[in-house]
Amino acid sequence: MDLSDVKGNSSEARRAPMIATDPHDLVAQLGSEVATVLSTALERVTTLATTGKIDRASLRALREEVDHARRVAIMGQQVSRLAAGRVRVAHERINLTNLLREALRQRGREIEARGIEVRQVLAPAEVSSDTTLSFSFLQAVLDWSFEHAVSRVDLALDVRSWPARARLVCSFAFEHPDRVDTAFSQMEVERGRTVETMSWRLVHQTAAVLGLTVQRKDDAGRTTLTVEFPETLPARLDSLIPSTEAEPEELGTLFANSQPLAGRHVLVVAPRREVRNTVREAVRNMGLMVDYVTSLEEAAQFCRASMPHALVFEGTLRGERFERLRAEWLESVPNLAFVQIAEQGKAFELLHDAGRQFASVGRDAILQQLPAALSFELSRLVGDGS
Repeated sequence: MDLSDVKGNSSEARRAPMIATDPHDLVAQLGSEVATVLSTALERVTTLATTGKIDRASLRALREEVDHARRVAIMGQQVSRLAAGRVRVAHERINLTNLLREALRQRGREIEARGIEVRQVLAPAEVSSDTTLSFSFLQAVLDWSFEHAVSRVDLALDVRSWPARARLVCSFAFEHPDRVDTAFSQMEVERGRTVETMSWRLVHQTAAVLGLTVQRKDDAGRTTLTVEFPETLPARLDSLIPSTEAEPEELGTLFANSQPLAGRHVLVVAPRREVRNTVREAVRNMGLMVDYVTSLEEAAQFCRASMPHALVFEGTLRGERFERLRAEWLESVPNLAFVQIAEQGKAFELLHDAGRQFASVGRDAILQQLPAALSFELSRLVGDGS
C-alpha cells in the first residue's frame, strides 16, 4: 500500500520488486486448505439438516471453520498481490517495539477467548520501514503462530550489537510432546511442513517485500522463526516525528491508486440493508475482512469475542448507548478507528468529538469516499500507536 503521500514529504517510497512465486502452487495450496476446512464445516451442516439440531459448541466450531476458510482465501489474495510487486514501500522511522505491542493489544480479546498464552520480552528497537506494511507483517506472524501453537507463544525483540540489527524471534510448539518422535529426521521434515500453511506464505512474502531476513528452524515439534530488520536505526530520546496530515478534500485523490489495506478487520454496524450493500460494494476490492451487524447490541456482542481494527457505523446510531460502547471499546483498543456514515451529503469530513478525531462520509458518497476514509483512519491510527 502506498502511504507515502499521507506520511509526509520525509518518507521515501519505492516500488517493491516482483517476488517469484509459483501461481499454480499457490492456487493448489489455497484450494486444498479451503477445501479441508469447508469439508468439516459441511459435515456439521449436513448433520444439522438431518437432525434439525446443533449444540452451541458445534455452532461455534462451524462459525470458526467458515471464518478460517475466509481468512485463508484473503491471505491467498494478499500473497498474490504482494508477489505481483504492486506495493509501494515507504521508508519511515518506526518504533518497532511499540508497533508490536499495538499488534498484540489489538489481538487481546482473541488471545483471551482462545486461551493462548503469549510471553513477551521486548527491548527498544527502531527501524526504517513502511509503517502499514510492517504492522501487517507483525499481524501475519501472530496469525501464523496462533494458528499452529499448541502451547505458549514466545515473542522476543532485541537489537544485535554488530551488525546493528533489530531481531524478532517467535517460538512455539506445533505438536504436543507426547506425539514427537525424534528418532526419524524425515518425520521432522514432514512435521515442519505442517506449519507451511497460507499464513506462513503471507509471513514469508511480506518479509520479502520489506527486505527482511527470515529464518525458520523446526525441531522436535517446535518451530522458531527469526526475523532480522537490516535497516535498524540508532536509538534516540525523542522518537516522535512530526507528520503532515492531508486535508480531507485531498484524500480521494491520494488514495485513488493505493493498494488495499489487506487483512484488516472492519465491523460495519448498519440497520438498513441498502447501506450494508453499498458499503459492501465500496470495500469489495480493498482486501479487508468485513463483518456486518444490524444493531449496537449485536456489535457489543461481537466485540466481546474479537475487536476489529475499524468500525463503520450509521450516524443515526449515535447517542448515549453508542458513546458508552465507544468508550468501552477505546479502553480496550485505544487505536480503534471509527468512520461514520452520515445521513445527508456527499462530503468526506474529519469531525472532532470529546477530544477525538474521526472520519465521516455522507451516505451519498459511500462508494466514492469510504475507501479513502478507511485508509486514512487506519493508517493514521497505526502511525500514532504507542
